[in-house]
Amino acid sequence: MDDLTKPRLDAGRCTGCGLCLDVCPSDVLALENGSITLSREGCFGCDHCAAVCPTGAITIDSVSNRNLALATVETGGRWLSFGEFDTALLVRLLYSRRSCRCFTEEPVEKNVLEDLARIGTMAPSGTNSQRWSFSIVPDRQALLGFGNLIALFYERLNRLAANPAARLFSRLFMQDKLGHYYRRYHAQVQEALRQWGETGLDKLFHGAAAAILVGTEPGASCPREDALLAAQNIALAAHAMGIGTCLIGFAVEAMRRDRSIQRALGIPESEDIHAVIALGKPAVTYLRPAGRKPARIRYAFRTKT
Repeated sequence: MDDLTKPRLDAGRCTGCGLCLDVCPSDVLALENGSITLSREGCFGCDHCAAVCPTGAITIDSVSNRNLALATVETGGRWLSFGEFDTALLVRLLYSRRSCRCFTEEPVEKNVLEDLARIGTMAPSGTNSQRWSFSIVPDRQALLGFGNLIALFYERLNRLAANPAARLFSRLFMQDKLGHYYRRYHAQVQEALRQWGETGLDKLFHGAAAAILVGTEPGASCPREDALLAAQNIALAAHAMGIGTCLIGFAVEAMRRDRSIQRALGIPESEDIHAVIALGKPAVTYLRPAGRKPARIRYAFRTKT
């Protein structure tokens, strides 16, 4: 535990109530002579102890609500207690968010993009590692440059997939991954590349004005899950702000397989990108939420009654 993660304890303020012990997931705190103490190493800075302390006797310097201050949204900094929020309104937001593939040419303001990245950090992360990275492609021109890099990757991949010998090799030694791509995506991608090159039609980002790339730095215990939870935060908040979003899996796959794209964007090679979110002002209004397949629900280890 470094000095920034290590809890700072003010014995003069501590009343010995023990609430911090109840919420500490690492059991690093103890009561001695009616006052809180640090019993061992292992704190990962979740801040639960400081958040529950009624007298402000605990602080953790590595985390602060000041880091969550937003330029475009006033939160008041107050915690919503369990059950306080309107569940129907939350479900309506969840139900209404859908992928947007029709955008206006209006740009997305820089402070909105930065606020969305900060909102991403409000997601949970494994062992509170908070090892996210947020790379912003801020405008349409930059997004077109990003798109050109993605197009080059898929041009190479399509040439390879069109080669029968390469597909045979893939079937024999690579679980037919190239053959699956050829059957499922080759024609679709080939047409999109043709339109991109001949007419500039953007079938990748759908005319979006900007993008946020959600990645993780080394050290996260479950990096992909952390990044996707942050991406969900961004998508929901964007909808509430009047911004449409679309997750671009083709871009993620290209960056995973060709690290030169990442280098061209100035993203350290030590990071991994798990989500690319296209954003823009929506040019479409829906009349009803999107339908969903029925939930598949089961009970595990159900006790007999």
